[in-house]
Amino acid sequence: MDVRRAAQRYPGGDPATGIESRHAFSFGPHYDPGNLRFGAVIACNEERLAPGAGFDEHPHSHTEIVTWVVEGELTHRDSAGNETVVRHGDVQRLSAAGGVRHVERNDGPGPLTFVQMWLAPVQPGGEPSYDIVRGIADSTPYAVPESGAMLHVRRLGAGERTAVPDGAYVYVHVVRGDVRLGGEELGPGDSVRITGAKDLEASGITDVELLLWEMTAG
Repeated sequence: MDVRRAAQRYPGGDPATGIESRHAFSFGPHYDPGNLRFGAVIACNEERLAPGAGFDEHPHSHTEIVTWVVEGELTHRDSAGNETVVRHGDVQRLSAAGGVRHVERNDGPGPLTFVQMWLAPVQPGGEPSYDIVRGIADSTPYAVPESGAMLHVRRLGAGERTAVPDGAYVYVHVVRGDVRLGGEELGPGDSVRITGAKDLEASGITDVELLLWEMTAG
């Protein structure tokens, strides 16, 4: 178990324009050759956008981009013609494949916070695609077969427990609340990278929301 604290994230974004970012992996000017990926995960970015702020149209390729809104509303538009508003509880995936361009903005009246996770595909190329699941349930894992990965959303009350998926690689991100996992106490923005996960359990210290990636290969 490799625990990474929220305070260890690399700062990014452009606060002057209302964009604040915190990166769990090597990203942009923060190049760390020892922190490029874990399993299929190559980025786990916490993004905060002020009302009216956003990322103008920019390209992606050979990346599976999965987004989870913590609070507020995220407006997404892409070059394949998709335009949606993503809210808390929705899972959004943009498969960049051979290449796609998109815009992400906070067009709502309040602040926007979201977690965006990038996964490397098993095979590069192909046609881009888009998917959104509204109000995903805890009991419904979200598969990203292109990356050999499965996303599990877990919401626990204080004292409640849940099994951590067994897997070759498991990446855990704490969205909100405090949780105990493998003898460690974790808070918002903390993450854990687990190799060879087996018979592990997470228990809520407070009400907690977790994102867990179960992956077959690194």
